[in-house]
Amino acid sequence: MSKDDVPTSQDGEAPVETVSFAFDRMTVQRFRETFPRARWSDTLRAWTVPGKTARRRIDRWLAGEVARADVFAAEKGRDAYAFEPILSPYLDVIKTGFRIRTPFSRTVVEELRQVPFAQWNGDLRVWEVPFASYDELQHRWDAIEAAAKRAEPEERRKRAEARRGSEDEAKARRRSAERRRRRLPVPADDLPPVERPVATSAYGIIVVTDITGEVVDPDPVAEFYPDAGAEDVWATWRLPTLEELIHTWPARTVAGEPERRRGWWQPDIGELREARRTARSRERRKAR
Repeated sequence: MSKDDVPTSQDGEAPVETVSFAFDRMTVQRFRETFPRARWSDTLRAWTVPGKTARRRIDRWLAGEVARADVFAAEKGRDAYAFEPILSPYLDVIKTGFRIRTPFSRTVVEELRQVPFAQWNGDLRVWEVPFASYDELQHRWDAIEAAAKRAEPEERRKRAEARRGSEDEAKARRRSAERRRRRLPVPADDLPPVERPVATSAYGIIVVTDITGEVVDPDPVAEFYPDAGAEDVWATWRLPTLEELIHTWPARTVAGEPERRRGWWQPDIGELREARRTARSRERRKAR
């Protein structure tokens, strides 16, 4: 996770920071009193706090919560580490606790978000965990280390070589070739809006650029579009820009099964936040 992963507020003016901590009714109450505009995100599995100073206020609140915790918790964590240390190239001991540096892995991020008071240090690109949270870190370490090892470039290369010539690789190649065609089957009697971001089951959030009118033959493309029917037509698409995503109004509710079978729907706020992070990273890479 990096600074590029931070979501953006609805109007694009102020950033929206995230924070997660172990659930406790009193802790949540104190958090809501300090951050009345905070909202829980099921997609991110974290609280979101809007505002340009949100990160600084969150860090100050977390520091206060650590101080509020058992005054002996840090010493207990140090003793627990000394008695049963985690020996791993991904973990370093610092004055206040631990620094964890791994290749990017969604599993690692999800596991560390469940560790109380774990924080992402964007400047150093490491996770930092206080001694007081050592028990929970140790409990999750096997899953963290296994995911980190799988994310190593050499391990990725080995898996790619193992797939070479296999049916899985052939399927991946066919899917990549289909994606490059930038087309999507849509119901002829229920077309998506053109030049507006819509969510799709096949390609995430896209912008439909044209409805070609060409009728879809569902059999040859059933592997990629299992819900495509003989009454569908082809639409062409492109990726949305960050500006388009920022100005897209989210759906009030999560899309239901009928919309997903149709193949497109108005994205909800969770889907938009994820797409905005991806678009922001993509545009920054282009600007370099």
